[in-house]
Amino acid sequence: MNQSELKKEDFIGSIASIRGLTVEVEVQGTKPDTKELLAVQDLPSAFIEANFFRGSHVVCLNLNNNSEIHCGQKIYRTHQRVTVPVGEKTMGRVFNALGEPLDKGEPINELRRPITVPSGTTSYRSSKKLEMLETGLKVIDFLTPFVKGRKIGIIGGAGVGKTVLTMEMIHNVTRSEKSLSIYCGVGERIREGNELYETLKDTDVLKNTVMFFGQMDATPAIRSMVAPAAATAAEYFRDEEGRDILFFIDNIYRHVQAMTEMSTNLGLIPSEGGYSPMVFSDLRRLQDRLSSTEQGTITSVQAVYIPADDLSDPAVQAISQQLDSVLVLDRSIAEQGIRPAVNLLKTTSSLLTPDIVGERHYRLAEKVQAVMQKYDSLKNIIAIVGENELSPEDRKDYQNAKKLIQFFSQNFSVAEKFSGQPGEYYTLEQTLDGIEEILTGKPAEEKSSEQAVETPKTEGNETKTS
Repeated sequence: MNQSELKKEDFIGSIASIRGLTVEVEVQGTKPDTKELLAVQDLPSAFIEANFFRGSHVVCLNLNNNSEIHCGQKIYRTHQRVTVPVGEKTMGRVFNALGEPLDKGEPINELRRPITVPSGTTSYRSSKKLEMLETGLKVIDFLTPFVKGRKIGIIGGAGVGKTVLTMEMIHNVTRSEKSLSIYCGVGERIREGNELYETLKDTDVLKNTVMFFGQMDATPAIRSMVAPAAATAAEYFRDEEGRDILFFIDNIYRHVQAMTEMSTNLGLIPSEGGYSPMVFSDLRRLQDRLSSTEQGTITSVQAVYIPADDLSDPAVQAISQQLDSVLVLDRSIAEQGIRPAVNLLKTTSSLLTPDIVGERHYRLAEKVQAVMQKYDSLKNIIAIVGENELSPEDRKDYQNAKKLIQFFSQNFSVAEKFSGQPGEYYTLEQTLDGIEEILTGKPAEEKSSEQAVETPKTEGNETKTS
């Protein structure tokens, strides 16, 4: 903020109290607008945002937790809001929630948009046939079809593989030159963000990607603003350039967590589960921004952390209600060394219908769910009497269920340098053939000389497939 631009008529008042990130300013002059950035005299590095009014005071947030702020300092209006850069110049770049570059590149100031102002466009559901996007991941393509313009959630507790699975989807889906991806990292480990950046750079995907980060070392204010910042960039590409966007959030629960921390900081009264009521309304507004319009589509993948592995947590339920498909990762499956550790019974999708996936795919999904349901009920019986006491039919279904669990296990390309196993990419047809073979006991028609093809790797300008 250029201190020489501060005007006498923009004087608001002086800082009356400071508590954590909360700064209360006693209003002695003009009132600021809500969400307006305020300037601290003689401190251009401070970012103060007006939040709400309490009597003669305006309650503000110290966005970047500037430690040089103290009581008595004079506050001025700027008539500006937090903005982030948008447009072609942001491609291949990394920003924080304030639109500042994190990749040591030059700041972009030509074209910026305020993050708190949605585009205002009306979402719609196209009457055209829905377009499926192939991820190369058997369990996702089969149980939670990835449909253009819709939302899919990857739900799981700590350490079950949400981030790695999200990274693999980015790696597989964004290989097309036409695809535009926006990645939003909220409250995750700094190491993971750096690994993703290097992976996208090495595979030549970064040039078609815009990244926003507010990781675990950032203040709750910054973490709560990263998702709206990324949504602002997505809205611009969708509405102004008519692009189709792949939008990845890791982790949307951390967004809720950051807003909850802010509510506590601001002294707001929590409700069910310790969450503030404003959290869920803000979450719905964010999800509404990630919708499709007549100009373009936003297809989002959202990783969702489950606190204490409790699927009934109010925040997890609120997020799940906004999604078209929910892929549930299970700790007990992860402990068996199966990756991705998907719970085939708890995983659901409203898009798994004959009209979208076709009759063959739908019927196979019905059979798989029936077999897995039977497997779940037989586990307790087997624990008591043993598998040999089962009828031949039950034993066959039980064995088929175990084969299906193993079949959906898959090596990831993004984990290749750690595991030493080459990444695998399965077409949907190969996945359906493999499942059909397990359920019928007969080999499917030969569609290809190999069942799985290794994920293409880009080296320079050459693409190799083994």
